[in-house]
Amino acid sequence: MIFDALVIGGGVSGMQCALVLGSAKNKAFAADKNIGIIMHQKTSHLQNALFNNVLGLKPKTLGKDILIDGKEQLANLYAHVSQIENEKVLSIANFNGAYKVTTNKNIYFSKIVVLALNYSKPFTIKGFENFIEPHKKAHPEKDRIQLKNTNYFIKKGLYCCGTIAGGRSQFAIAAGSGASVATDILTLWNDTIPTKVHDKI
Repeated sequence: MIFDALVIGGGVSGMQCALVLGSAKNKAFAADKNIGIIMHQKTSHLQNALFNNVLGLKPKTLGKDILIDGKEQLANLYAHVSQIENEKVLSIANFNGAYKVTTNKNIYFSKIVVLALNYSKPFTIKGFENFIEPHKKAHPEKDRIQLKNTNYFIKKGLYCCGTIAGGRSQFAIAAGSGASVATDILTLWNDTIPTKVHDKI
């Protein structure tokens, strides 16, 4: 299968991006799109997070529960989004106008790739050596990194969101960046007509 969009990372920004992409399934411009997410969550900062200051989340919500609930939400609402478990991305390379994504177990091809990883070192995915730079909004002592981008856009077909895009480590910021990238992709699929997806009563 060739994906139209493949999200790498199952944290806040990655799952939010996948949820928004998946929610467009009833739109003509997205009906035939193959969407996937590589659910790598072991290094997510949600593993030890506690949330009291996020709108819509009950106080004392645990990040580790969001990791589980988010996967269930995605599966229950948008089952057409492929969730790829227990794989780690090793490299991303240009391939015939798209991208070849190699993991420790498989090879995938996608027209669009979204990197939704955290900003910790080391960044081990090959193919991004020229895009890594010091994180502009993290404390220098933390020695964090980001990928060079303009409004989450790295280059044609390649996006990033969350802390690796230069955002601060706040739940709402990460989720917002994932949603922003998703709407950029939907806009691209919709012949560049500015696009968003809302559910209404």
